[in-house]
Formats: sequence, structure tokens, C-alpha cells
Amino acid sequence: MSMSLFGTSGIRGKIRSKITSELALKVGKAIATYVGGGKIVIGHDPRTSSEMLVSAVAAGLMECGSKVIRIGMVPTPALGYAVKKLNADTGVMITASHNPPEYNGIKAWNANGMAYTPSQEDEIERIIHDNDFDEKEWDKIGNIKDAKIIEDYKTDLINSIDIKNELKVVVDAGCGAASYVTPYVLRELGCEVITLNCQPDGFFPGRNPEPTEENLKDLMETVKAVGADIGIAHDGDADRAVIVTDEGKIADFDKLLALVSKKYGGTIVTTVDASLCIEECMEEIGGKVIRTKVGDVNVANEIMKHNASFGGEPSGTWIHPTFSLTPDGIFSALRVVEVIDKEGNLSDLLAEIPSYPNIRDKIQCPDMHKKEVMKIIEPKLKNEFPKAKIDKIDGIRITLKDKSWILVRPSGTEPYIRIRAESRDKNKLKNIYNKVHSIVKKAINTVVSCKQ
Repeated sequence: MSMSLFGTSGIRGKIRSKITSELALKVGKAIATYVGGGKIVIGHDPRTSSEMLVSAVAAGLMECGSKVIRIGMVPTPALGYAVKKLNADTGVMITASHNPPEYNGIKAWNANGMAYTPSQEDEIERIIHDNDFDEKEWDKIGNIKDAKIIEDYKTDLINSIDIKNELKVVVDAGCGAASYVTPYVLRELGCEVITLNCQPDGFFPGRNPEPTEENLKDLMETVKAVGADIGIAHDGDADRAVIVTDEGKIADFDKLLALVSKKYGGTIVTTVDASLCIEECMEEIGGKVIRTKVGDVNVANEIMKHNASFGGEPSGTWIHPTFSLTPDGIFSALRVVEVIDKEGNLSDLLAEIPSYPNIRDKIQCPDMHKKEVMKIIEPKLKNEFPKAKIDKIDGIRITLKDKSWILVRPSGTEPYIRIRAESRDKNKLKNIYNKVHSIVKKAINTVVSCKQ
């Protein structure tokens, strides 16, 4: 087995090619070995392969002495919640999140509800690679039982949110794990709820589980047609929420993150690829912004380190530490509904957030060449922008004196080098982007041609 099992969000891949019951068994044994048996909670999304993988992981956990608690088909945030609620040592979620139905995956969570760190995942890989399992004799193997946690999760969500008015909300759960949760909670909070694709189905017949603008056309049209205050969409496991405004448009990810950050105040955490508007909004209220690497575990780590009030990525993956350290698309959606209940139309609120010209791009680069390409790019960027501030938290981020910035980072999930740039001035944006794009393109061509 190669030592590249984990990606940026656990283990993920196509069923039968990468994700198999044999692999799931080994992962279960490795996790149980790592935590020394212990109590381990396992949940899953509605994919057709999920129960098969639950059984395999659970068998591996028991073989190495764990007490396994199955909580059934739940959203990922409910799994993170259950780990803390049940005083477990670890949680395992079987999900491929936003990937198509032929994919599945395995992601592990710590006792505090935070995802396993890369170093913890490295140790799981090592145990599997070395076949270093702590397999028990027949009289020391673990056991398994079922627990119902979803009602407690829903009750705590309801008790954490305050909505006074009867808002009209359209929910599109994408036939995923939040299908029975988000609509129920909103109704209990007094909202009028219209549902789309809110029947769990591992074939995802309503739409692709990735909540992109293209996949959310029905939601956008429905929000406008019924005069709703807001639309809510989830990915397959509901660790994310995508919001549709009262005008039937996808809410700008950065602006939405800035809006909610202002409501939390204090110190907030976001990633290196998030917009300048977040700093500007936090400066208005005397708040502080900490930037970190892309990935929810990095955001959670920084939240803990700085005792931050909130953290999130522009993708819609947000963490609310007063509730949980697990990314929670359901709580995030409820928080936005709470904001518009108190403040007014979402489209008007977002219009008050500063907006700057920006470019997002990606250039194809084979995974095996990414490190070498980045080594070539770094000195060339320093030479091109000698007076700029350079951060290497995740990739290379160049910040100029006027706060224009550009980020170059290798994708953690796809064979690309990603570029994101932002500036108050369109011409300056185009100028810095063209310079950096040329440097990246030449570096890729140089490495690839040398290897041929």
C-alpha cells in the first residue's frame, strides 16, 4: 500500500477502485490500534456503499478491542456532536461529502469533535503500511451497540438559535444526510419551510451532491417563485451550507463569511484564500482575523489556539466553537437565518459588504511535479515583487502595500496549481495576475519537459 492514503479531507475515492471493504477493515483496525481500543462512534451518509463500509470499519475496530457505537445515517456534524455527547475517544464518519454517488470515504474525528490532524492520519497510514495492528484474542475483542443521537442534536440546535419571525425558507438537502434534519429544525423554530430533494437517497437523483450554482438552479428559481427569504443547500454530509439570497442568487461566499464574522466579533479564523473584505469588516468592529492553511482541521486548530469566536472557509465550511469544533452546515444555515431575522433582507446585508475585483484560476500540473514547480516559483515571485509581504502558510501568498494580494498554492485534491488574486483596482489585478500566471506556467512547462 502506498503512503498516500489520506487527502485533504480523510480517505476518499471511488468504490471498488480505491475504497473497498478490505481497506475499510484495515482502517478500522488501525484506528482502534492508535487509540488503544476505546469507545468509538461511527456514522454514515446515505450512499449505497455506506452501510457496507460501516460494517467493515466496525469489524476492524472490534478486532482490535474497541467498543463501537453505531449512530446510523446522520450528517457529519451530528457525528462530531455525538463523539463529545457520548464521551467517546474517536468518531468515524463514512462519507464522500460532495463527491458523486460512486465515491465514498472515511474520516476520523477526535474526542473534542475536531477532525484528525495530518500527523494523526500519518500514524494511521503507518500502522496500515507496517501491518502493525493490535489484534486481540477471542476473549478481548470489542463489542457493538446502537445509539440514537440525532434527536439530541436537533434539540441542541433549536436551543442554540433564536428566530422571532416566521421566515419563508427553501431547503435543498440534495438527498443527503441532512434531509430530515434541517427542515425539521427550521419548522420547530417557527419558519415556513419548502423542501426540495429532502428524501435521503444514495443515488442522489435530485441533483449532484456538490452544491454549485449549476446544480442549484431549481433552488434558486424556487426561492424567487415563492418569494422566500432565503434558500439553503447542503452537500451530501451537510458539513457545508450554500445560501441563496431573497433575490434567488447564490450568496457570495466571502461576503457571507464576512457578514457572519461581524456578528460573532472578537477573533475569527479564516484561510489564506479568503477575501480582503473579511479583514475590513472585522477592523470596523475592532475584531481580529487569523489566517491559516486551507482545510477545516487547520481552521479548528487555530480556533483552539487563539480562543477564536468563529472560523470558516469561503467554501461554506464553517466552525462554531461554542457549539462544536466539527464543520456544521446545518448550524451555519441556522445562524444566517438568525441574522436575517434580526437584521433584514440578506441581499441588502451583503450589498453593504465591500466587494473587490478578483480572479480565481487553476493550471494543470501533475501531482508528482507540484513540489518541484513550487520550488521554482518561489524565488521568481520574490524577485518579481521584492517589496511585498510573503506568507508561506499554504502555498505562497504575496501581499502588496495597497493590500492587493495573490496566492499560488498546489491543490490538495486535484492535479492543479491554483491562483487567486484580489485588488481594489481592476487594472492592477490584471497586471499582477498576468505576471504570476506567466511565472507559474513557465515553471510547470520547465519541470514537465525535463521529466519527459
